[in-house]
Amino acid sequence: MGRVRLSELTLEVRDEGSGPPAVLLHGFPTTHRLWDGVIPVLRDAGLRCIAPDLAGYGLSDSPGGEPGMERQAGWLAELLDALGVHAALLVAHDVGSAAAQILVATDPSRARGLIVSDGVYADQWAMDQVGSIQTWDPDKADRLAPVLARRMRSPGLSGDAIRRMLEPYQGAEGGLRLIRAARALEPRETASRLPALRAAGVPSLVLWGESDRYLPIDTIARPLAQLLRAELRLLPGGHFLPAETPQAFADEVLRFIRTLPP
Repeated sequence: MGRVRLSELTLEVRDEGSGPPAVLLHGFPTTHRLWDGVIPVLRDAGLRCIAPDLAGYGLSDSPGGEPGMERQAGWLAELLDALGVHAALLVAHDVGSAAAQILVATDPSRARGLIVSDGVYADQWAMDQVGSIQTWDPDKADRLAPVLARRMRSPGLSGDAIRRMLEPYQGAEGGLRLIRAARALEPRETASRLPALRAAGVPSLVLWGESDRYLPIDTIARPLAQLLRAELRLLPGGHFLPAETPQAFADEVLRFIRTLPP
């Protein structure tokens, strides 16, 4: 782990391994700990794994204002520059995939490839799932993380994994960070970039949990794969696929990266 200073803020970044870089982006309401089981497999296979906490999430600094995904994409490009990386494989989960899609649409040269796992498409961000967090009483922010922990429970996701991902959000200040992050989510940021994203032509793969209860396969995964001209691969598991089936997920990443041009 390390702290990487950017122009506006400092990000907490897990940077392990050497070789071709893979940037792993978490979504809401998680942290870089989403990738705990995936990183060792990719690292040992010869990849450099770069997994930041997005700005305003986890242990990264909170920016002035709300940390929308358009701003996250700008900080992501700045992070790559700070680490000496021009182009990387982008592997993004949930709304972290919005930041990745915006970066690809804005500057395709920054992405060797794009993998979206249980992510967003157009204006389909499962906002009904975060509405109650956006309107959460800030005076009761300390109660938010335990509620989210209960919501995230699933047969494939252990209590320990949930605890690790949500640990920075415990207490009043942690809960306030989640509220601010939820309020910053703006689906128009990707909906307005569909033509540019398609035109970018970046090699892509869409991975989805067969039992994702938040982002449906037919209305989000399939049209996203069609837009990206990508293969859609379904894996056993729910929404938090990288934490539920890390070995199978990592195997898919390695299979995909072997198809990319040098």
